[in-house]
Amino acid sequence: MALSKLDNLYRQVILDHSQHPHHHGHLDTVDHEIELRNPTCGDVLQLEIALQDGKISQIAFSGEGCTISQASASMMTDAVLGKTPAQAETMIERFSDMMIGDRPDEDWEILEDAAILQGVQQFPARIKCATLAWKALHKALISDQHSAVSGQIVNHAETEETD
Repeated sequence: MALSKLDNLYRQVILDHSQHPHHHGHLDTVDHEIELRNPTCGDVLQLEIALQDGKISQIAFSGEGCTISQASASMMTDAVLGKTPAQAETMIERFSDMMIGDRPDEDWEILEDAAILQGVQQFPARIKCATLAWKALHKALISDQHSAVSGQIVNHAETEETD
């Protein structure tokens, strides 16, 4: 396949994920949630995660953002669904390495569709857009916070329910 056709295919996948995002919305039951903002371009992402049997059983995101941030969030949710938090953390690290150009010969297959975002590293201003969802996932998975504050994480599994 010619390089221009391959680039066009990658662009189409990114546009499809942005225009028809997977796992977009809210969950009924949430174990972890966070809202992160990219102050340089105004992207806002809310991420909700439910765990069951030590794995990410449900994940959803909402918010507003550019094509790259929305596509990356959609791809990330697809990639980590059904994974353990440790497996997700490995994927987060790989995605970060890919975005900064570390380990250029690495096989990025572990990232599934998100591997096509490797080209974003050529546009340094867009790297924060691509990594926003992945950073949110990392912060949510390592958090033990109990109250919802913008830019902060909530772990609902450990909060007491009040009626």
